Amino acid sequence: MLLLAFAAGTVMAGFGNGISTDMLRKAGELLGFTFSESQYEIMMPPVRVHMQSAEALRAFELDNNVPPALTYSPLVGTYYIPEEEGPVEWDIPQDVIFPENIKELAFYSIPELASLLRGGQITSVELTGFFLDRLDAYGDTLECVITLTRERAMERARKADAELAEGRYRGILHGIPYGVKDLIAVEGYLTTWGAMPYRDQHIDHTAGVVRKLDEAGAVLVAKLSLGALAMGDVWYGGMTRNPWNLEQGSSGSSAGSAAAVAAGLVPFALGSETLGSIVSPASRCGVSGLRPSWGRVSRDGVMALSWTMDKIGPMARSAEDLAIVFDAIRGTDGTDPDLKKAGFSYCPDIDLSNLTVGYIADLFEKEYTGKDLDSNVLADLQAMGVNLIPVEWQFHLPVNALRVILYAEAAAAFDDLTVSGRDSLLVNQSIHAWPNFFRAARFIPAVEYINANRVRQLLVKEVNDLMQYYDVIVTPSFGGNQLLVTNLTGHPCVVVPNGFTASGAPASISFIGPLYGEAKMLALASQWQNLSKHHLNRPPFFDPSEGSEH
Repeated sequence: MLLLAFAAGTVMAGFGNGISTDMLRKAGELLGFTFSESQYEIMMPPVRVHMQSAEALRAFELDNNVPPALTYSPLVGTYYIPEEEGPVEWDIPQDVIFPENIKELAFYSIPELASLLRGGQITSVELTGFFLDRLDAYGDTLECVITLTRERAMERARKADAELAEGRYRGILHGIPYGVKDLIAVEGYLTTWGAMPYRDQHIDHTAGVVRKLDEAGAVLVAKLSLGALAMGDVWYGGMTRNPWNLEQGSSGSSAGSAAAVAAGLVPFALGSETLGSIVSPASRCGVSGLRPSWGRVSRDGVMALSWTMDKIGPMARSAEDLAIVFDAIRGTDGTDPDLKKAGFSYCPDIDLSNLTVGYIADLFEKEYTGKDLDSNVLADLQAMGVNLIPVEWQFHLPVNALRVILYAEAAAAFDDLTVSGRDSLLVNQSIHAWPNFFRAARFIPAVEYINANRVRQLLVKEVNDLMQYYDVIVTPSFGGNQLLVTNLTGHPCVVVPNGFTASGAPASISFIGPLYGEAKMLALASQWQNLSKHHLNRPPFFDPSEGSEH
């Protein structure tokens, strides 16, 4: 039957008929293969069928939200899925005083804002209006706002106030404004993906994470900028700015989420990470960011870049705020089939002496910018009673080669953009921009993509087997290959500011956890922040204290 199909391919008119044995020979050389002349001759019929299949597939319209019929799971080797132990009881302080200068609210924590709301010192409508005004005032300066969701925000704020008046309290996020990266769909508003070809795109659906935050009583005020199609900090409206240095981009791709939080335009925001898109802008802008375990937070209604690597996570000023938001958005929702049921037993006062904490010793020993700041973190942890254990982070696998998984999946997700030629509409056309990567990915053989995932399976097992011995591993945020490894394996990471380099730029440190091990990882980061206070620093241009705000 297969032979009949191949024979039929030789007489079918279409894309494959222009192929010659010379073309096959050159293609083979490009991919590192050499065959005999007779082998090239008999390859012609099946290759033509493959090409005709490719032509038929390109002609079929696929939405970005249709995943491939392939299964990826990080549950390989040794791992532990924590069980639910009841809801987390968040501490809302009772002694929070409304500031003399209302602009100070821009840098209040989630618990502090929750205290003011629950105590009746401010309404959600007033707080929402306050943050909408800040977004209006500084959104253009930072080039971080794509769409204000003003009408929806005020409606949700009025509802939050009415519920409070009736004695219905949804929890610590009730009435608190926030923003989302504009690859997250919200019905009634544009979802532009930061890219010119999609700047007028309407998706008549509200993403699962937004629905969860609606249920928690939070108030969406803005859709924030991202580097086009989730790369970098350049979008069709410009370059999102770093609040600490307005001449510099905020890094990406969760560019607007990081910048808006750092400048006090929102108390928290949602970002996404495939390979550094939360860690990098959080580091650049001096905020805290959580990349949860793969399969922890719904990607329903979220732009797909890599079906097996995309993660949605919060960005905020502190690890405690990250834990609060994560608790609200985690868990199954009946829409994302990759979600796993896993508990979150967060305890901010966890006994640190009971934690097994490692650090990737060889990365801290290298010379790099910010080494002194990272070394100070290790010293702080030891002073807090943490027993630090050196970890050998060596995997004898071709880890860097596994980037082809991301490139192949991203190119497939936006194949129609490449085939149609509309990729030329993207602002960034450099060698390191998506249009070039998408085109180059057409030359990744399917066999290599599959084999890369087989190697990935081995990597996941090795990392899981290592992480079984640790509650947390501390690492330089950009040291070695840990960022690539943990994004491939789906392990969680919290990145937090740890001071400023000699040039005055914010720097960060990262804490890695085992799969579904966000609770202890966040608790350790939070306790360290309570000691270090680096997360309380404010970009001078946006700081309302002592009249320094512009």
